[in-house]
Amino acid sequence: MSTDTTTETADRSNAELVLPDVPAALRADLDAGRAVAWYEAVEIDTYEPDAPSTYPMYLDQRVYQGSSGRVYPMPFIERIASAPVRRRWNAVHIENAYLRLMILPELGGRIHVAYDKTTGYDFFYRNNVIKPALVGLTGPWMSGGVEFNWPQHHRPATFLPVESTIERHDDGSVTVWCSDHDPFARMRGTHGIHVGANSSTVRVDVRLHNRTSIAQTFLWWANVAVRVHDQYQSFFPEDVRHVADHARRALTGYPQADRPYYGVDYRERARRETGADRIDWYRNIPVPTSYMIVDTEHEYFGGYDHDAQAGFVHWADRRVAPGKKQWTWGDAPFGHAWDRLLTDADGPYVELMAGVYTDNQPDFSWLAPGETKRFSQYWYPIPGIGVAHQASTEAAIHVDRDGDLLVKVAVTSPQAGARLEIRDADGILRSEHTADLVPGDVWLVESGIPSASGLRVRLRAATGATLVAWQEVASDEGEEPWTATAPSAPADVDSTDELYLIGLHLVQYRHPSRSPLPYWDEALRRDPSDARVLTGLAELAYRAGSYGRAKELLDRALARITARNANPRHADALYLLGLVEQRRGDAAAARRSFAKAFWDAAFVAPAGLEMARQSAQAGDHAAALHDLDELDAVASDDRRRGALRVVLLRRLGRDADAGAALRRLRAEDPLDPLLGFLDTGALPGDGRTFLDLAGELARAGEADAALSVLDDATRVPPSAAGNVAPLARYHRAAILDRLGLADDAARERAAARESDRRWTFPAGLDDHDVLVAALAAEPDPVAASLLGALLYDAGRREDALALWERAIEGGLDDPVVHRNAGLASYNVAHDDVRAVAHYERAVALDPGDARLLFERDQLAVRLGETDIERRERLADRFDVVAARDDLVVAYADLLVSTGSAAEALALLESRVFQPWEGGEGRVLGAWDRARDALGLPQGEPPLSLGEGRPAYTPPIARHADGEIDYFATSLPDLLLFSRS
Repeated sequence: MSTDTTTETADRSNAELVLPDVPAALRADLDAGRAVAWYEAVEIDTYEPDAPSTYPMYLDQRVYQGSSGRVYPMPFIERIASAPVRRRWNAVHIENAYLRLMILPELGGRIHVAYDKTTGYDFFYRNNVIKPALVGLTGPWMSGGVEFNWPQHHRPATFLPVESTIERHDDGSVTVWCSDHDPFARMRGTHGIHVGANSSTVRVDVRLHNRTSIAQTFLWWANVAVRVHDQYQSFFPEDVRHVADHARRALTGYPQADRPYYGVDYRERARRETGADRIDWYRNIPVPTSYMIVDTEHEYFGGYDHDAQAGFVHWADRRVAPGKKQWTWGDAPFGHAWDRLLTDADGPYVELMAGVYTDNQPDFSWLAPGETKRFSQYWYPIPGIGVAHQASTEAAIHVDRDGDLLVKVAVTSPQAGARLEIRDADGILRSEHTADLVPGDVWLVESGIPSASGLRVRLRAATGATLVAWQEVASDEGEEPWTATAPSAPADVDSTDELYLIGLHLVQYRHPSRSPLPYWDEALRRDPSDARVLTGLAELAYRAGSYGRAKELLDRALARITARNANPRHADALYLLGLVEQRRGDAAAARRSFAKAFWDAAFVAPAGLEMARQSAQAGDHAAALHDLDELDAVASDDRRRGALRVVLLRRLGRDADAGAALRRLRAEDPLDPLLGFLDTGALPGDGRTFLDLAGELARAGEADAALSVLDDATRVPPSAAGNVAPLARYHRAAILDRLGLADDAARERAAARESDRRWTFPAGLDDHDVLVAALAAEPDPVAASLLGALLYDAGRREDALALWERAIEGGLDDPVVHRNAGLASYNVAHDDVRAVAHYERAVALDPGDARLLFERDQLAVRLGETDIERRERLADRFDVVAARDDLVVAYADLLVSTGSAAEALALLESRVFQPWEGGEGRVLGAWDRARDALGLPQGEPPLSLGEGRPAYTPPIARHADGEIDYFATSLPDLLLFSRS
């Protein structure tokens, strides 16, 4: 997926995104009524992100969408270009008789354009520029279209490429598949954007696969943007009476807000202006606001543009897809400033988001080892029926109850002889109408029946099948829904059971400010042998690479579990012990634990796979294949088994069987990297996926193939996704050592030490183990430095500092290791002198890096240096200061505090700022302080500040008592220095 970016500034007269015509080779298919899809690059004005910082960011306590804003091991981007370039983006286009879609695989596989050909309406927000702002987890995030968010919100890889392919079906439909491995847990997410031959529906088929050996948490929100104005109305099902804030910390009525919400007193607003309490209209919401439905019995929601007389519906099975949400920046100067940051001319938008396996944010569910969750979501445009009062995948219906019953219907596929029935409360037919319907048309039925309670409307196909059915929702509001409360302090919790469950909640929801450890430690104080708590702690230790500690905890847990029952009902501790023993190198002990865990149906599939892998690695191919056959007969599907089966069949000389199995697997999953490699030798486009692929090959006993993939990985260039070349060499060394090729392994480690280490941020247990092995083989300051980076992120911060000091003592005089050691010296060792020394050395080694200078200034604040000292340091390096907004703000504040307010004001007004979401108000505050010092009144900020003055008091992300506001997003930089 190559790109071609011009270097000259784009011509603004050419800014509109122009979609290409259907290729001549596909025109006949389109004319025949089939859907068509093709690759064709498009030119879009693009504001390019800067290169990432070369320093790892440890932001585990950052508040981001109510959960942890942890970003490691992803590189962190902190600036976007201020002028666009005309860039060619790889794009996939889909068209049928009713729809035109454009998907951007280089930007997370998002739908960028969704156009209704029947009404001439973009039913999703079309942003004619790629203009990211600093909203994303790692920096860049763009508005528009549909962003598919997982395993948290926003998608961590939202501004990174995915693999894609087009699948054409015999029925004339097409699916564009997009797939990648998430940057954190390395789970695999695949979404297929499907358009039928004769339908106006966009169906997204999703497969979320936990390809790891341990349970992982996730959520899924499809983030749909729609262009809004005063006449745009969002709609939820008619039985929705309340909506909730993030984490259900607050509620309000819906569609009329009946209490203060996000600081806005909507009742008071409605007293001044009729209808101003209706939060289903964008025009009535003056502040950044989220709301999620609390409950509904229905599957649909959407939005409607009353000016354009068009809109859209979303539908999904509510058994797994309860989440329905709106977000807006707010129709006020503060929100308008963000609109300008995210587009050049396309105006404001709101997000109408659909959650699956989640109904709030944060709200995470679990994926078991090897598990795949499958589901579908549906969107379709609606013509001028008004807001939908009921909808299915086949049709949407609006029922006007003012006067005689008036019904408006829209369908998603041609329906000849459709029949509309209106019945009363007793089921007696009161009116019947027939028509031929096609997508894009509105069927308006004037019933002549006075509106009355109990009336029911049903649209049937000519076959008699129900397409959509509506009946009036009862007006009884029922009880007020519950709201969340913060857990009590550990000592105040009544039971060990509750202490365990609170800790589990904090783990599951990736809480940014509360740790499970105080709760679990208190539980063990009361009951030192609580098996659930010991197992939970063991899992945390395992994930951090503390295998000895994990084993000790599991031995204690199993002593309690098996004291009276040698065959426990739940085998999670046994399975985890098998993983621990496997990492410790005791294959026999691991197999014993896996074999016992295999007795529990929940662990048949993952434990069975681990044992089959053991047999494959030992060369016992027939036994491994037999294990897979048995697993297929009794265990839930685990996509990892298929590739292992192909490998084993080939080793046993059963090439025809292997080929047949591989063809079947690839037809089911055309973008699986391991299957692609086994089929054609294809290699992934992402560096970390090279390591994933090599690891899976090695676990299948394919050492030579793993070495070959890793050799290719050493030539993958560094990018915004990271740099795996040095790690690939350490992985090669570990395999070569296991093969007894010690000299070759030593050469790989030497090559790793000489590699470009920019953006090399190791993560995960495979990286951990090969770096530990490298240090066991010989003194290696680079391996020590990299392992320290991994352990600091994993919470083993004392160990990380010791490794960084060891690397420096071993001769690694590198700005990254000195910066890391300086950060840990302050946070962990509380050694201020050493922290300063490390930072000064890092700055000396990399004097042009503005992040280092910013962090040195942040350290100065915490060490109580005077404003004059700080100003003099920054003044001497003003060329570097000017590279960062936050450093310019800090310097401007220092100018004000040391008597140079006029200089500060001139500095602030000479610059175009790019605020972080969560950091709003910092630039404006500095501007206000400079003006106040000069005796000037508070004024309307210039657009160059990038901020509008808020009409409310923004929420505080983190309060003094440790509580967090789940709406607020905390500015990343302020959380690096946090003493433990």
